[in-house]
Amino acid sequence: MSKAIIKLTYKQIIDSSSKTDFERSILSASYREFLLKSQAYNPGNVLRTFSEMKNNDGRANSLHYKLSFVIGYFIETLKNKIPVLTDTLGNSINFEVPQMELIESDITDINAHKVAINYITSDLLLLNTIGEYLVLSANNGETTFTVKMQDHLAISSYQPVGIATSNKQNVLAA
Repeated sequence: MSKAIIKLTYKQIIDSSSKTDFERSILSASYREFLLKSQAYNPGNVLRTFSEMKNNDGRANSLHYKLSFVIGYFIETLKNKIPVLTDTLGNSINFEVPQMELIESDITDINAHKVAINYITSDLLLLNTIGEYLVLSANNGETTFTVKMQDHLAISSYQPVGIATSNKQNVLAA
């Protein structure tokens, strides 16, 4: 296998079934902010859901971005460690960029509120794959770690080593 520079994206979905204090804090803060910020796209409160607001006014898509500010403090407490992803030895995986995504919400029901945080790593060197495992290095192969591919984990950027950066391929996380 040829080596490649990759980025991983892990999508943590947070909804009413979430259990940790971190997840509950994100859910509560983002829902309160949704109630406040969604008013601009819902004059007269005739629409209930985020989907209805997007269909009625495409500018409602900016709520993804607007809600990200309110969760910044909680993200900082992670100290750039993805809270739900570890390597095969149980060590945390670092992220470089978090991205907030509003999946759905309802102004009358917090239980319908669902968000995701996409944690995007810095460049990693993909050394090998062994079945569903990726052998990676964050420092040019000096030390390695292994991560199992799993639900909500995607290779979101892939560049074969030795290929010009203009051929870099970006893939959306699923």
